[in-house]
Amino acid sequence: MKHITLCADDFALHPAVDAAVVALAQAARLSATSCMTTAPRWPQAAQLLAPLRPALQVGLHWNLTEGHGQAAPRLVQVLARAYSGQLRPAAMAESLHRQLDAFEQHAGTPPDFIDGHQHIHQLPSARTALLHVLHQRYGTQAPWVRNTVPAQWGANKATLLALLGGWSLRRALARERLRHHRSFAGVYNFDAPTPTAYGAHMAQWLHDAQDGALLMCHPANASVPGDAIASARTTEYAYLASPAFAELLQRLGVQLATGPQAAPLQIRS
Repeated sequence: MKHITLCADDFALHPAVDAAVVALAQAARLSATSCMTTAPRWPQAAQLLAPLRPALQVGLHWNLTEGHGQAAPRLVQVLARAYSGQLRPAAMAESLHRQLDAFEQHAGTPPDFIDGHQHIHQLPSARTALLHVLHQRYGTQAPWVRNTVPAQWGANKATLLALLGGWSLRRALARERLRHHRSFAGVYNFDAPTPTAYGAHMAQWLHDAQDGALLMCHPANASVPGDAIASARTTEYAYLASPAFAELLQRLGVQLATGPQAAPLQIRS
């Protein structure tokens, strides 16, 4: 039996995302969600989470690139600044502290974990700031951190992600004795045309995943206007809410768990 953390990203981005996360969590089809505290609706959305905890781990989705309708840097710009040394660790730490403050104010507790929107938490200056803030703010009670190194390597998007900072982040987390997952999955081009096609991706990810891995997803129960992955979100939700997903978990001997070394959930049909 493999224990996998299935995490829905982008909570608070839009009511359709929040509704999908709540429905899937209530059916034990998710074990974690990461929250955008930069979203205008975060204070309202945060109120939906308390009844779902602790069966649902709730984390911070550290954001630098989503402007919620306002101008924001594009990922390619953030990457260029990070790898040219133009992102200052002090500015990154300030950003992280600010988003953690908003999380704690409205969720009522520190986050269970931290990850990054578009995986910005693994970039050089952001990575330095993350480690500093975790020790400074939480000490030995630091939240766990998403590790972005895949279980399987190849000429694909997941491998590129690991090369852009995943390996460095995992080494740093191990060196600092910060909790993290063994491996990571869920990366694709958001191009599955049907729930069945997305289910084929899910079957491969779960087959390849190690015990203790984290798998990300991006569900929504309706289209999110203006969102680049709006179609993929509804496709993912349709599959995750379906009997086919429950059957796949049973067939592959996978149980959803709430974090590294955490007890599994009992999925509901």
